[in-house]
Amino acid sequence: MFSLFSHTRENEGSVLIIALLVLALSTITGIVVAKMTMNEIRSSSNITYHKMAFYAAESARNYVAGRPDLYDSNNMDPTAPLQFQSPDGLLGQKQSFDGSVQYLGMSEVPRGSGFEVGSFKAYRYKMICNGYGPSEAKSHIEVGFYRVGY
Repeated sequence: MFSLFSHTRENEGSVLIIALLVLALSTITGIVVAKMTMNEIRSSSNITYHKMAFYAAESARNYVAGRPDLYDSNNMDPTAPLQFQSPDGLLGQKQSFDGSVQYLGMSEVPRGSGFEVGSFKAYRYKMICNGYGPSEAKSHIEVGFYRVGY
């Protein structure tokens, strides 16, 4: 009788070898994909933490705007900037800010400011805001502003 499949001793074990090669390739592919996923998760977390630090520094900028005692007539010495820091619990446990407000000098009010040049003076300040987030994320913002007075 004629057989469609001829069994020879040369082909014994070839299926096992092919199966092991496929298993090894799929294992390597799985490990590579898992490592890439972990790197993407770390990268995404770092971006989130740095955004939180930036928002904390922006909060410091708004905090100073609401605290005129940091840029009034008590802060007129260019060599002694006033320091500030976030009150406890203002931003939560994982975020905080600090910084300084430094008097730079006096000048004429800028054109287009709505104040009459010559009648008013612009007291110029520099604000440095540092924001801190989770995992030691930091952000640094420097802002110049002026206060109008006589």
